[in-house]
Amino acid sequence: MRATRLTKVAPLLRAVLVVLAFVAPAALGQQPLRTFGQSAPPVAGPNLLQVYEDAKGHDAQYAAARNSLQAGLEKLPQGRALLLPTIELNSIGTSVTKSRAEIDFRNTPTPTIERNVHSFGYQLRLSQPVFRMQNVLQFDQAEYQVKQAEATFGQAGQDLILRVAQAYFDVLAAQDNLTLVRAQKASIAEQLAQAKRNFEVGTATITDTHEAQARFDLVTAQEIVADNAVETNQRSLQLIAGKLYPGLKPLRPGVKHEPPVPARMQDWVDLAENQGFPVLAQDAVTEVAALESRRAAAAHLPTLDIVGSYGTASSSGSTAVTSFGSTRTTSSAIGLQLGVPIYSGGALNSKEREAAALYEKAKQDLKNARRVQALLARQNYLLVVNGISTIAALEQAVISSRSSYESNKLGYEVGVRISIDVLNAEQQVYQTSRDLLVARYGTIMNHLKLKAAAGSLTEQDLEVVNRALEP
Repeated sequence: MRATRLTKVAPLLRAVLVVLAFVAPAALGQQPLRTFGQSAPPVAGPNLLQVYEDAKGHDAQYAAARNSLQAGLEKLPQGRALLLPTIELNSIGTSVTKSRAEIDFRNTPTPTIERNVHSFGYQLRLSQPVFRMQNVLQFDQAEYQVKQAEATFGQAGQDLILRVAQAYFDVLAAQDNLTLVRAQKASIAEQLAQAKRNFEVGTATITDTHEAQARFDLVTAQEIVADNAVETNQRSLQLIAGKLYPGLKPLRPGVKHEPPVPARMQDWVDLAENQGFPVLAQDAVTEVAALESRRAAAAHLPTLDIVGSYGTASSSGSTAVTSFGSTRTTSSAIGLQLGVPIYSGGALNSKEREAAALYEKAKQDLKNARRVQALLARQNYLLVVNGISTIAALEQAVISSRSSYESNKLGYEVGVRISIDVLNAEQQVYQTSRDLLVARYGTIMNHLKLKAAAGSLTEQDLEVVNRALEP
């Protein structure tokens, strides 16, 4: 009886041991076993930084944000122009006038008189604001609008880093999952073939065959889903970086995940509330709204400008009989122009109330932005800290699941376990290995998101992550 059981389980054990030799050690941070004299296969494909550089030159969202920044920077010269003089040159125009007059005298011939007149002139006009409070406040607004544009672009830069890293690790996770599923499928296929042979010779029941067939059908469906996930995630990365990469540098086994620095959660919350890019952008919006409220009130104030002009006009003409010569007039003037708003149908008062309401809205939006950034900082801090603990627990779980598999294998050999127990133990090894890989990728991403919430995520942080990849 013992020899029969060993005959049944031997092919399964060989398949599982081959898979575990490559999968489990990699999940634990160890190098896979290799045949003596065989070198490690080269790792093809670009690394994270190379993909990021491709994305900077291709991603449409980042390009749009860069153009938006350029447009926002123009607010400052536009606001400054309101305080500087304006000069206009106006043409009075060239005109040609022809007139025809017929004089009717009784009992005399009717004479006809034709008159042609040519006129031309121009005027140069200068205006320098002396007191226009609305223009001064609008120039102050321009400075905050530039800060808003810079903060928005800073957030776009952080978003690009996060999107590239997320898409990159999504591809790696999908490829790892597909590798695990295919290894599991190969192992189950061998067990299914063995179960069929044993049933034909009468050393096993049909139950073993049905159990192996059901598990094989399930893993076949999982393979289809996993293969589709690889294709989908590769296309998502292509959308950002513009290229379909055949392979990517994987994460090195045994990478150590460092805890956040500073170590206190409240320090990260304080950073997020004060220097997170969404907070900086909304703070600038609030300042603009406050100045807009003052601009609306300043519309009731008088305005004072220095106005100067210089112009000339000339005309000449003739009749059918004689020419009456030409005239030329030159004029110049300079002075102060005072404007006092008296009544505009209530529009100024309405705009003042509107601006005050929008300012109150902006203040509430700023409060919400601070709260959201604080929440993101707390969430990602906990995810990083707990993720490091989860990785350690899963590494131990992989060891435990391998021990469980060995125990079930031994129990099957001595007749106290059945084949489904071995299959379940094998499934646990695969599932735990998969969870460990996902936890590692997730912890890296949560660390990047924590720095983004605090407004401190830079390309240097991406370089640190890139050093954790295979060379």
